[in-house]
Amino acid sequence: MGRAKKCCAVTAIFIAIVAIVFLVLGLTVFKPKNPEITVYPLGLEDIGFGLRGVLNMSAINASVPMVVAIRNRNYGSFKFKNTTGFINYRGNVVATVPIEQSLVPARGKLNISTVADFMVDRLILTSTFWADFSTGSVNLSSDATVHGKVTMFKVLKIHASVPSTCDISIFIKSLTVQSICKTEIKL
Repeated sequence: MGRAKKCCAVTAIFIAIVAIVFLVLGLTVFKPKNPEITVYPLGLEDIGFGLRGVLNMSAINASVPMVVAIRNRNYGSFKFKNTTGFINYRGNVVATVPIEQSLVPARGKLNISTVADFMVDRLILTSTFWADFSTGSVNLSSDATVHGKVTMFKVLKIHASVPSTCDISIFIKSLTVQSICKTEIKL
């Protein structure tokens, strides 16, 4: 009987230690971290604002190619579905950005090429646009929510959504853009 009690005690201690290790890892190393998202507009130098375009208001649209860079800091990969992002100017939607489904590898990076389709007439007909333009910068915001699955160790699959908001400043003189994005994983 002595050996059976010792064996049970050692087994119980071993299971307790393994449980504590998994708990500590789950609350520290494997705790979901928000991805880092950065938006890089390309070809901004090809966009011009002239009187000729303003006078022909029927439907002014402009497409701005961009790269959305995603850095996954988690130990699980994230596979997401097609979604659409929206770019807003003072609360009004002025552009849509399609984001195609993809997989962001665990602790990896992904660059997604896409195009923002601006409805320029909506933008420049806003009463405050030309005042902002004349000050040298136009401030926009964007929002998108990406839905998908997080896969850990190719076994554990959890549904997640990642809402993202960005504050975007377009500097007119230098034709440069600064974007600051915030994300938060929701499991």
